Amino acid sequence: MQRRTFVMAAAAAALAVSMGAQAQDWPTQPVKLVVGFPGGSTPDMVARAISEPLSKMLGQPVVVENKPGASGNIAAASVANATDGHTLGVVINGNLTSSPILYPNLAYDPVKDFSYLSLMTTAPLILVAPADEPGGAAFFKKAETEGDRWNYGSVGVGSVSHLGMELLKSEVPGFKPMQVPYTGGNPAVVTALIGGQVQMALMPPGTAMPQVKAGKLEAVGVTTTERSPLVPDVPTLAEAGIKDFTLEVWTALVGPSSLPAPVQKKIADSVIQILHTPAVQEKLLVQGWRAVGTTPDEMKSRVNKETELLGNIIRSQNIKLQ
Repeated sequence: MQRRTFVMAAAAAALAVSMGAQAQDWPTQPVKLVVGFPGGSTPDMVARAISEPLSKMLGQPVVVENKPGASGNIAAASVANATDGHTLGVVINGNLTSSPILYPNLAYDPVKDFSYLSLMTTAPLILVAPADEPGGAAFFKKAETEGDRWNYGSVGVGSVSHLGMELLKSEVPGFKPMQVPYTGGNPAVVTALIGGQVQMALMPPGTAMPQVKAGKLEAVGVTTTERSPLVPDVPTLAEAGIKDFTLEVWTALVGPSSLPAPVQKKIADSVIQILHTPAVQEKLLVQGWRAVGTTPDEMKSRVNKETELLGNIIRSQNIKLQ
């Protein structure tokens, strides 16, 4: 029995040494950072903000590769199926939360096929309206009297601008605007708002605030429980009387599930350290993001919570992609 115990302990110690060496030796080649959106997009900006400092920490080039299409799902699938041990991905909310529900034949399983490394950045959404509409509680009071004659713009069925508004509708009695999706993205929605074709929309700060500051749109409220450091002058929806409504967009770093645990930890620890540096935080703040840098477990908790939240809306409203 003693010999067996000794052998098992020795094997465990050898394994620990081997795993430690594995993490210490990694990476042995350039690291690929796959982004499912074009260059200049907000996820691309986040990837490029961390790529240089991560390269210095790891001692290998970190190369950003843009692979746009299917709302980032094509790139996510390529990361899930990567076998070189040096491919990571920058993903957005939908890739891990709503896409598995909206796309029955999705080419990856967000639970089984990824190693969650860190929730990197977050940003609120801003509920905006044409400039001649009231802000705050007065906006919702007017919206209730208008019934379902008001419309809201979105960047497409299943997008956060769509699901977020349906979630808001479910929590505000008498608030019943109908969706008008625009294939031209946020610029098309802005045009429709200014022209009065739609009466409201949820937008990221980077798109909304230039129009608000120019006097072309009204910022009704931000979708966080407290005022956001990104837009400190914009009141929260809670200040407008809509309690407990929170919805953010975010980016996260993932790897394939085949990535060894010690390597996962090395990457996560490095990225968290980078995102907590003032220089990177300031750079991301200018780009419209709040640097977060969570642990893998914290990221998993966030994904699980939002998957349930958005899944309930998708199912209750029978939202389907055509």
